[in-house]
Amino acid sequence: MHKITDIIINFTPTGMIPTKEMTPHVPVTADEIIENVHQAVEIGITMVHLHARDEVTGKPTYNVDTYGRIIEGIRSFSQDLIIAVSLSGRATKEFEHRAEPLQLDGTNKPDMGSLTLSSLNFNKDASMNSPEMIKALAGEMKARGILPELEAFDAGMINYAKYLERKGLLNPPHYFNLLLGNIACAQADILHVGIMVNDLPENSLWSLAGIGDAQLMMNSMAIATGGGVRVGLEDNIWYDKARTRLATNSDLIRRIHTISESCERYVMTPGKMRKLLNLQEGFGKYGRIK
Repeated sequence: MHKITDIIINFTPTGMIPTKEMTPHVPVTADEIIENVHQAVEIGITMVHLHARDEVTGKPTYNVDTYGRIIEGIRSFSQDLIIAVSLSGRATKEFEHRAEPLQLDGTNKPDMGSLTLSSLNFNKDASMNSPEMIKALAGEMKARGILPELEAFDAGMINYAKYLERKGLLNPPHYFNLLLGNIACAQADILHVGIMVNDLPENSLWSLAGIGDAQLMMNSMAIATGGGVRVGLEDNIWYDKARTRLATNSDLIRRIHTISESCERYVMTPGKMRKLLNLQEGFGKYGRIK
Protein backbone atom coordinates (compact mmCIF):
# COMPACT_ATOMS: atom_id res chain seq x y z
CA MET A 1 0.00 0.00 0.00
CA HIS A 2 1.20 3.51 -0.77
CA LYS A 3 2.15 5.88 2.05
CA ILE A 4 2.46 9.24 0.35
CA THR A 5 3.71 12.71 1.18
CA ASP A 6 1.14 14.54 -0.92
CA ILE A 7 -2.42 14.34 0.34
CA ILE A 8 -5.36 13.15 -1.73
CA ILE A 9 -8.36 15.42 -1.20
CA ASN A 10 -11.48 13.62 -2.39
CA PHE A 11 -14.26 16.21 -2.44
CA THR A 12 -17.85 15.02 -1.83
CA PRO A 13 -20.05 18.08 -2.35
CA THR A 14 -23.61 16.73 -2.30
CA GLY A 15 -24.36 13.12 -1.39
CA MET A 16 -27.88 11.69 -1.30
CA ILE A 17 -29.16 12.93 2.07
CA PRO A 18 -28.55 16.68 2.68
CA THR A 19 -31.38 18.93 1.51
CA LYS A 20 -31.84 22.68 1.31
CA GLU A 21 -34.09 22.39 4.38
CA MET A 22 -31.19 20.86 6.32
CA THR A 23 -28.62 23.35 5.05
CA PRO A 24 -28.83 26.09 2.42
CA HIS A 25 -25.19 25.41 1.54
CA VAL A 26 -25.62 21.98 -0.07
CA PRO A 27 -25.39 22.15 -3.88
CA VAL A 28 -28.34 20.38 -5.49
CA THR A 29 -28.79 21.63 -9.03
CA ALA A 30 -26.21 20.90 -11.72
CA ASP A 31 -25.15 24.55 -11.80
CA GLU A 32 -24.72 24.64 -8.01
CA ILE A 33 -22.65 21.45 -8.02
CA ILE A 34 -20.47 22.75 -10.86
CA GLU A 35 -19.87 26.03 -9.03
CA ASN A 36 -19.02 24.28 -5.75
CA VAL A 37 -16.50 22.10 -7.59
CA HIS A 38 -15.08 25.20 -9.28
CA GLN A 39 -14.53 26.83 -5.89
CA ALA A 40 -12.96 23.62 -4.57
CA VAL A 41 -10.56 23.39 -7.52
CA GLU A 42 -9.42 26.95 -6.87
CA ILE A 43 -8.71 26.06 -3.22
CA GLY A 44 -7.10 22.75 -4.17
CA ILE A 45 -8.50 19.21 -4.50
CA THR A 46 -7.40 16.02 -6.20
CA MET A 47 -10.69 14.42 -7.20
CA VAL A 48 -14.45 14.80 -6.85
CA HIS A 49 -17.08 12.21 -5.94
CA LEU A 50 -20.33 13.27 -7.61
CA HIS A 51 -23.96 12.59 -6.76
CA ALA A 52 -26.53 13.98 -9.19
CA ARG A 53 -29.94 15.31 -8.12
CA ASP A 54 -33.15 15.71 -10.08
CA GLU A 55 -33.48 19.38 -11.01
CA VAL A 56 -37.19 19.50 -10.05
CA THR A 57 -37.51 17.27 -6.98
CA GLY A 58 -33.97 17.51 -5.60
CA LYS A 59 -33.96 13.73 -5.12
CA PRO A 60 -31.00 11.54 -6.12
CA THR A 61 -30.88 10.53 -9.77
CA TYR A 62 -28.68 8.32 -11.93
CA ASN A 63 -29.82 10.05 -15.11
CA VAL A 64 -27.01 9.97 -17.65
CA ASP A 65 -27.87 13.40 -19.08
CA THR A 66 -27.77 15.03 -15.64
CA TYR A 67 -24.39 13.49 -14.88
CA GLY A 68 -23.18 14.45 -18.34
CA ARG A 69 -24.14 18.07 -17.82
CA ILE A 70 -22.31 18.20 -14.48
CA ILE A 71 -19.16 16.56 -15.85
CA GLU A 72 -19.16 18.78 -18.93
CA GLY A 73 -19.43 21.85 -16.71
CA ILE A 74 -16.55 20.74 -14.50
CA ARG A 75 -14.29 19.92 -17.42
CA SER A 76 -14.90 23.37 -18.89
CA PHE A 77 -12.57 24.74 -16.18
CA SER A 78 -10.58 21.66 -15.09
CA GLN A 79 -9.64 19.11 -17.72
CA ASP A 80 -7.59 16.84 -15.48
CA LEU A 81 -9.57 16.72 -12.22
CA ILE A 82 -10.36 13.09 -11.43
CA ILE A 83 -14.13 12.59 -11.55
CA ALA A 84 -15.94 9.72 -9.85
CA VAL A 85 -19.69 9.12 -10.23
CA SER A 86 -21.84 7.52 -7.55
CA LEU A 87 -23.38 4.12 -8.27
CA SER A 88 -24.91 3.87 -4.79
CA GLY A 89 -27.42 1.22 -3.75
CA ARG A 90 -29.16 3.58 -1.37
CA ALA A 91 -31.74 5.04 -3.78
CA THR A 92 -32.33 2.20 -6.26
CA LYS A 93 -31.72 -1.52 -6.50
CA GLU A 94 -31.81 -1.76 -10.31
CA PHE A 95 -28.54 -2.43 -12.14
CA GLU A 96 -29.73 -0.55 -15.24
CA HIS A 97 -30.23 2.64 -13.23
CA ARG A 98 -27.08 2.33 -11.14
CA ALA A 99 -24.89 1.66 -14.17
CA GLU A 100 -26.37 4.49 -16.24
CA PRO A 101 -23.63 7.07 -15.46
CA LEU A 102 -21.02 4.56 -16.69
CA GLN A 103 -22.38 4.89 -20.23
CA LEU A 104 -20.95 8.40 -20.62
CA ASP A 105 -18.06 8.53 -23.06
CA GLY A 106 -15.65 10.90 -24.75
CA THR A 107 -14.94 14.11 -22.83
CA ASN A 108 -17.80 13.33 -20.40
CA LYS A 109 -16.49 9.89 -19.45
CA PRO A 110 -15.98 9.48 -15.69
CA ASP A 111 -12.60 8.25 -14.49
CA MET A 112 -14.09 6.29 -11.61
CA GLY A 113 -17.38 4.86 -10.32
CA SER A 114 -18.17 4.12 -6.70
CA LEU A 115 -18.39 0.47 -5.67
CA THR A 116 -19.69 -0.23 -2.15
CA LEU A 117 -18.37 -3.65 -1.24
CA SER A 118 -21.35 -5.02 0.70
CA SER A 119 -24.85 -4.15 1.89
CA LEU A 120 -25.11 -2.03 5.03
CA ASN A 121 -27.59 -0.24 7.27
CA PHE A 122 -27.60 3.49 7.96
CA ASN A 123 -29.66 5.17 10.69
CA LYS A 124 -32.90 5.18 8.71
CA ASP A 125 -32.31 3.20 5.53
CA ALA A 126 -30.07 0.66 3.86
CA SER A 127 -27.64 0.49 0.98
CA MET A 128 -28.31 -2.77 -0.83
CA ASN A 129 -25.34 -4.30 -2.61
CA SER A 130 -25.76 -8.00 -3.31
CA PRO A 131 -22.79 -10.06 -4.47
CA GLU A 132 -24.38 -10.26 -7.91
CA MET A 133 -24.82 -6.47 -8.09
CA ILE A 134 -21.26 -5.78 -6.95
CA LYS A 135 -19.86 -8.19 -9.52
CA ALA A 136 -22.06 -6.75 -12.27
CA LEU A 137 -21.00 -3.17 -11.55
CA ALA A 138 -17.34 -4.18 -11.28
CA GLY A 139 -17.60 -6.06 -14.57
CA GLU A 140 -19.25 -3.12 -16.31
CA MET A 141 -16.53 -0.75 -15.11
CA LYS A 142 -13.81 -3.14 -16.20
CA ALA A 143 -15.39 -3.46 -19.66
CA ARG A 144 -15.68 0.31 -20.05
CA GLY A 145 -12.22 1.19 -18.70
CA ILE A 146 -13.47 2.92 -15.53
CA LEU A 147 -11.68 2.49 -12.19
CA PRO A 148 -13.81 1.40 -9.21
CA GLU A 149 -13.75 3.84 -6.31
CA LEU A 150 -13.88 1.18 -3.61
CA GLU A 151 -16.01 2.01 -0.57
CA ALA A 152 -15.38 0.00 2.61
CA PHE A 153 -17.33 0.56 5.83
CA ASP A 154 -15.67 -2.31 7.71
CA ALA A 155 -12.83 -4.82 7.39
CA GLY A 156 -15.05 -7.48 5.84
CA MET A 157 -15.62 -5.27 2.81
CA ILE A 158 -11.86 -5.04 2.28
CA ASN A 159 -11.67 -8.82 2.37
CA TYR A 160 -14.39 -8.93 -0.30
CA ALA A 161 -12.30 -6.61 -2.48
CA LYS A 162 -9.46 -9.13 -2.26
CA TYR A 163 -11.90 -11.85 -3.32
CA LEU A 164 -12.95 -9.78 -6.33
CA GLU A 165 -9.29 -9.25 -7.21
CA ARG A 166 -8.71 -13.02 -7.15
CA LYS A 167 -11.71 -13.45 -9.44
CA GLY A 168 -10.25 -10.94 -11.90
CA LEU A 169 -13.00 -8.34 -11.45
CA LEU A 170 -10.69 -5.84 -9.75
CA ASN A 171 -7.17 -5.08 -10.88
CA PRO A 172 -4.55 -3.06 -8.99
CA PRO A 173 -3.72 -0.33 -8.39
CA HIS A 174 -6.75 0.33 -6.18
CA TYR A 175 -8.26 3.40 -4.55
CA PHE A 176 -10.24 2.90 -1.30
CA ASN A 177 -12.47 5.20 0.68
CA LEU A 178 -12.54 3.90 4.26
CA LEU A 179 -15.72 5.25 5.85
CA LEU A 180 -15.93 5.14 9.64
CA GLY A 181 -18.48 6.17 12.23
CA ASN A 182 -21.68 4.79 10.68
CA ILE A 183 -23.93 3.28 13.33
CA ALA A 184 -23.81 -0.28 11.94
CA CYS A 185 -20.20 -0.40 10.72
CA ALA A 186 -16.60 0.24 11.82
CA GLN A 187 -16.45 2.96 14.43
CA ALA A 188 -14.34 6.11 14.24
CA ASP A 189 -11.39 5.17 16.39
CA ILE A 190 -7.74 4.40 15.84
CA LEU A 191 -8.13 0.64 16.33
CA HIS A 192 -10.72 0.26 13.58
CA VAL A 193 -8.69 2.50 11.27
CA GLY A 194 -5.53 0.50 11.91
CA ILE A 195 -7.20 -2.83 11.20
CA MET A 196 -8.72 -1.60 7.94
CA VAL A 197 -5.56 0.08 6.65
CA ASN A 198 -3.49 -2.97 7.56
CA ASP A 199 -5.87 -5.23 5.64
CA LEU A 200 -5.76 -3.27 2.38
CA PRO A 201 -4.43 -5.18 -0.63
CA GLU A 202 -1.02 -4.28 -1.98
CA ASN A 203 -0.80 -1.31 -4.32
CA SER A 204 -3.69 0.59 -2.75
CA LEU A 205 -4.19 4.30 -2.19
CA TRP A 206 -6.64 5.19 0.57
CA SER A 207 -8.56 8.03 2.12
CA LEU A 208 -10.43 8.24 5.42
CA ALA A 209 -13.96 9.54 5.76
CA GLY A 210 -15.85 10.16 8.99
CA ILE A 211 -19.63 10.13 9.11
CA GLY A 212 -21.17 13.21 10.78
CA ASP A 213 -19.24 14.42 13.80
CA ALA A 214 -16.44 11.95 13.02
CA GLN A 215 -15.42 13.71 9.80
CA LEU A 216 -12.83 16.08 11.26
CA MET A 217 -11.31 13.41 13.51
CA MET A 218 -10.95 10.88 10.71
CA ASN A 219 -9.63 13.48 8.28
CA SER A 220 -7.07 14.60 10.86
CA MET A 221 -6.01 11.01 11.53
CA ALA A 222 -5.51 10.43 7.81
CA ILE A 223 -3.38 13.56 7.51
CA ALA A 224 -1.23 12.44 10.44
CA THR A 225 -0.75 8.88 9.20
CA GLY A 226 -0.06 9.30 5.49
CA GLY A 227 -3.51 8.74 4.02
CA GLY A 228 -5.84 10.89 2.00
CA VAL A 229 -9.10 12.52 3.06
CA ARG A 230 -12.66 12.38 1.83
CA VAL A 231 -14.37 15.62 2.82
CA GLY A 232 -17.57 17.49 2.03
CA LEU A 233 -21.20 18.09 2.90
CA GLU A 234 -22.13 14.57 1.83
CA ASP A 235 -20.71 13.24 5.09
CA ASN A 236 -21.19 16.17 7.47
CA ILE A 237 -23.11 19.45 7.19
CA TRP A 238 -21.74 21.01 10.40
CA TYR A 239 -18.48 22.90 10.86
CA ASP A 240 -18.26 22.33 14.62
CA LYS A 241 -19.02 19.37 16.85
CA ALA A 242 -21.47 21.40 18.91
CA ARG A 243 -23.49 21.96 15.74
CA THR A 244 -23.74 25.71 16.11
CA ARG A 245 -22.47 26.54 12.60
CA LEU A 246 -23.47 25.03 9.28
CA ALA A 247 -20.45 24.45 7.05
CA THR A 248 -19.92 25.29 3.42
CA ASN A 249 -17.91 22.95 1.23
CA SER A 250 -15.25 25.64 0.91
CA ASP A 251 -15.03 25.90 4.73
CA LEU A 252 -14.35 22.19 5.03
CA ILE A 253 -11.72 22.11 2.28
CA ARG A 254 -9.88 25.16 3.62
CA ARG A 255 -9.69 23.55 7.05
CA ILE A 256 -8.12 20.44 5.52
CA HIS A 257 -5.51 22.65 3.86
CA THR A 258 -4.72 24.35 7.18
CA ILE A 259 -4.24 21.04 9.00
CA SER A 260 -2.30 19.32 6.23
CA GLU A 261 0.04 22.26 5.67
CA SER A 262 0.83 22.26 9.41
CA CYS A 263 1.90 18.64 8.94
CA GLU A 264 3.91 19.62 5.85
CA ARG A 265 1.61 17.70 3.55
CA TYR A 266 0.27 19.42 0.44
CA VAL A 267 -2.53 18.59 -1.96
CA MET A 268 -1.77 15.91 -4.51
CA THR A 269 -2.31 17.09 -8.05
CA PRO A 270 -4.82 15.18 -10.17
CA GLY A 271 -1.98 14.45 -12.58
CA LYS A 272 0.09 12.68 -9.93
CA MET A 273 -2.85 10.59 -8.76
CA ARG A 274 -3.61 9.68 -12.37
CA LYS A 275 -0.10 8.27 -12.74
CA LEU A 276 -0.32 6.33 -9.45
CA LEU A 277 -3.64 4.75 -10.47
CA ASN A 278 -2.84 4.16 -14.15
CA LEU A 279 -5.53 6.57 -15.27
CA GLN A 280 -5.52 8.41 -18.56
CA GLU A 281 -3.84 11.81 -18.43
CA GLY A 282 -7.01 13.88 -18.70
CA PHE A 283 -7.31 16.76 -21.17
CA GLY A 284 -9.73 14.79 -23.31
CA LYS A 285 -8.61 11.27 -22.29
CA TYR A 286 -10.37 9.73 -19.28
CA GLY A 287 -10.72 6.43 -17.45
CA ARG A 288 -8.15 3.65 -17.06
CA ILE A 289 -5.21 3.04 -19.30
CA LYS A 290 -5.98 -0.33 -20.87
